[in-house]
Amino acid sequence: MIYLDYQATTPVAPEVAAAMRPWIEEKFANPHSPSRWGREAAAAIEVARSQVEQELGFSGGRFAFTCGATESLNWALKGTFQTAKRRKLVTVATEHAAVLDTAEWLEGQGVEVVRLQVGADGLIDLDMAEAVIDDKTALVAVMLVNNEIGVIQPIVELMRMAHAVGALMLCDAVQGFGRLQIPEGPDLVAVSGHKIHGPKGVGGLWIRAGTEPEPLLHGGGQEQGLRSGTLSPSLCVGMGEAARLAAQRRDADGIHVAKLFELALATLGQGWIINGSKSQRYHGNLNLRRDGLDGARLISDMRNIAFSLGSACASGSGRPSHVLRAIGLTEPQARSSIRLGFGRYTGEEELASACRRIDEAAKAQQALPA
Repeated sequence: MIYLDYQATTPVAPEVAAAMRPWIEEKFANPHSPSRWGREAAAAIEVARSQVEQELGFSGGRFAFTCGATESLNWALKGTFQTAKRRKLVTVATEHAAVLDTAEWLEGQGVEVVRLQVGADGLIDLDMAEAVIDDKTALVAVMLVNNEIGVIQPIVELMRMAHAVGALMLCDAVQGFGRLQIPEGPDLVAVSGHKIHGPKGVGGLWIRAGTEPEPLLHGGGQEQGLRSGTLSPSLCVGMGEAARLAAQRRDADGIHVAKLFELALATLGQGWIINGSKSQRYHGNLNLRRDGLDGARLISDMRNIAFSLGSACASGSGRPSHVLRAIGLTEPQARSSIRLGFGRYTGEEELASACRRIDEAAKAQQALPA
C-alpha cells in the first residue's frame, strides 16, 4: 500500500507509539486521582501540554486538551456566542464542516452568519472581508490551511481586521500545526493530534487569556475548569511527543514535502490541473483534476494506493465537494478531482510510482468509449 492521504490522517510516528505505550499498559491511573499514580499521570499530561504550547509558540494564553479539533471548534464557536453581546459571525464558505455546520446551528440561535466567498484560487478577497467585519462582529473564524485544496489564507490580515473592531479571531490550524509556523495573534486556535503523526482522539484549543469560551461539556471541569471529562494520559502524551517531533523536524519536513510536490507534478505530466492557488499553499496537499475523469472510479481502480476525493469527513455523501464548488468548479469538474497528500514518511520512489500508475489509469479510463 502506498499511502497518499495525509490530510485525512498521518501515520503515527514510531517515537509517538513508544511514548504512549507505558501509559496504555502499566501506567493506567486516572490523572485526576490524588493517588501517587494519578499525580504521575497528571504530570505527564502537563509535560505534553508544554510540548504542544512550545510548538504553537504563542504567549499570553493556555492550551486545553479536547477529544479532537471538531470538539475544539464547536467549543470555540458555541462557547463564545453563549456570552457574546454581539451576534455576528464571519467565516468562509470553504471552511471545514465542523465550522460550517456549527455556524448553521448558531443561525438557529439568532446569530447572523456571513460566509465569505473565495476566488478561483481559493483565497479570500481582503476588501470583501473588511467590508463585512464590523462593530457588530463577535468572532471571525477562518482556517489557516484548507484541508481539501491546501491553500493558505491571509490569517494575519484577517486577525488585524477582527481586532480593529473589537472582535475575536478563531483559527482552525489543524492542517498547519506542526507543518507551518502558525502566525501569532488569533485568540482561539484549534489543533489535532492525528494530523501531526500523533494518535486519533485527541486535540485541543489554545485560548488567549480573557477570551475563554463558556464550557461545552459539563460534569467536573477536570481540564483547567474549562472542560469536563477524564483525560487520557496516553493520548495527551502521544500528542505532546508528536508536537515535539514536529518542532524538531519542521524545516526538514518542509523541504521534503516541497520536493515531493514538484516530483508529483513532473511525474503526472500534462493534462492535470491544480485546484486552488499553486503558490499560496501547503505543498503536502496536491488537489488536482483531469477533464473527463471519474475520480471515484479512479480511487476504486487504484486499490493499493490510498488517496481521496477531498475531505474524509464528507466521503460517501455522494455530493461534490463544497470547497471545489466554491472555487467555481462545475459538478463534472469537481467529480474529476482527486487529492494526493504526502509528508514525512512518503518516499520519492513510491510517490513517483503511484503518480505514474494514477496517470496511466486516468488515461486508460478516458480512452474507454463513452
